[in-house]
Parts: sequence; C-alpha cells; structure tokens
Amino acid sequence: MNTKTLIYILKRLLLAILTVWVVITVTFFVMHAVPGGPFLGEKAISEQALAALEAKYGLDKPLLEQYGTYLGDIVTKFDFGPSLKHRGRTVLDIILDGLKTSAKLGLIAAFAALAVGVVLGSVAALRRNKLIDRIIMVITTAFVSMPSFIMGTILLLLFAVLWPIFPANGETAAGLVMPIITLALYPTAYITRLTRSSMLDVLGQDYIRTAKAKGVSGAKIIFGHALKNSLIPVITYFGPMLAYIVTGSLVVERIFGVKGLGEAFVTSITNRDYPLIMGTTIILAALIVIMNLVSDILYKVVDPRINLD
Repeated sequence: MNTKTLIYILKRLLLAILTVWVVITVTFFVMHAVPGGPFLGEKAISEQALAALEAKYGLDKPLLEQYGTYLGDIVTKFDFGPSLKHRGRTVLDIILDGLKTSAKLGLIAAFAALAVGVVLGSVAALRRNKLIDRIIMVITTAFVSMPSFIMGTILLLLFAVLWPIFPANGETAAGLVMPIITLALYPTAYITRLTRSSMLDVLGQDYIRTAKAKGVSGAKIIFGHALKNSLIPVITYFGPMLAYIVTGSLVVERIFGVKGLGEAFVTSITNRDYPLIMGTTIILAALIVIMNLVSDILYKVVDPRINLD
C-alpha cells in the first residue's frame, strides 16, 4: 500500500468518524425535542414515580449534560446504556441479539443478489435485444418497481396460504426462506440492470474492439476485461446495500415476524426507548459509512488505474 492510498484511507476514516458524530448529535437532540417521554405510557404513573424513573436513567439532568455523558460512554466504553423498556437488559445486548438473525438473513440475501444479478446482467448484455434480454429486463423492472412489503405479502399468500410450503413466521430455519427471498429480489433486479448497462458500455470501448481484432478469445474478453471493468457501479451500490440489509429490513421483519434488529428498532420508536433508538441508529450509520469506505478501496482493487484522491 503506497503513501497516497494510506493518506486517502486515513482521510476517509476521519470523515467517517465525523459523519457518525453528526448522526449521533442530530438523532439525540431531535429525539429529545419530540413531545412526550418514554414513561408517559406507563399505567397510572404518579409524579413521584416518574421523577424516580427519570432520575434512575439520568433523564432529569440538563440535556447538554445528558449528551456529554452519552457521548463519553460511547467513546470510552462503547456503552449505549440500558434499555428503558427492556428492564435489566442493555442496548448492546439487544442489538447483538437482533444482529444474529438480521446479519444471517442479510448476508445470504446480499451475496445471493450479487451472484444472480451479475450473471443475469452479463447474460442480458451479451444477448442484447434478444428474447432472453427482454425477458430479464421485464422481470427486473417489475421487481425494482414493486415495494418489498408487496413482494413479501405475495410470497406469504402463495407459499404459506395457498401452498403451505414454508411457515408464515421466521422463527424456524424454513421460515427464513421467504424473508431472504424478499430481501434479495430488489437488489438482484437492481444489480442486474447495473451490470447490463455497465457491461454494454465496456463492450463498446476501443480496447475491447482491439482485443477482438487481435483474436483474443471471447471468454477472456468477457471475464478478463469486460466483466471486471463493469463491476465498479455494482461495487458502489453493493456496499451501502449490504449494510442496510444486514442491519435488518424493518418492513420485511415485520411481515414475517422475524426477531431481528429491524424489529427492535421499530419497537424502540413506538416505546420511545431513547437509548435503543440511539444505539440502532448509530450501528446502522456506522455500517453504512464503513461499507462506503470499503467500496472505495475495492475500486482500486478492481481497477488499478483509479487514483484515490
């Protein structure tokens, strides 16, 4: 790794830290600015009990002091604090429990989408304007246009009601099949279209025509030049997409009853569980920032001609 690349990575790391700090700050103050509180939903809670709960969790202190304490705990101890609704559990424990399921679903769905999307996109580009190309484009357009909650509902009706092949919830291994398919359909379709358009552009370049004129085999042109150089847009999309899927799709986990991080995030919002809202938001933001950085570095691996500035 040369000095220029190292300086670029260090600059991006500093920018990543700044971005996560901005996310923490904005989320913290906006969350506390919303009227209401985490304990106002408690049944017949007295003012004394409310004051005691706020004192226990430090919510009675000035807002800037709460912010400073929270930020200090994250930086020094990586501690997101206790959950206000899941008594006796820390936010980090809840996040890690949710990630066990969400990460498993997300990684399988993301890499399946990458593999299938690149293959279908390459086939469509190499068979441009042929029947197979048109079929692929029609199907991928439908999947790109269709929201995940509609796809999830259709899969439930087909494979859990009409033909009860898979369980309707995600509590078993078989029950995770439909959530994985639902998560993978949109990115598969998007990666297919990205790969097709990028490969068509690469196949029209002068160096591809020169390689053909020199008698280079079609397989070597496709896999040694065209496919490799057409993956840069896919890498750009894949990094943030992977971070989003791994941290859990809110809608998909709700539809299939999957107890993942997305479910925990939705519950934390409805319960006004401030520490859990903050923790899940920070983890999501950090993963997206990290995957963007990894994507930028992979550019150099895929195409050494790219200069990292």
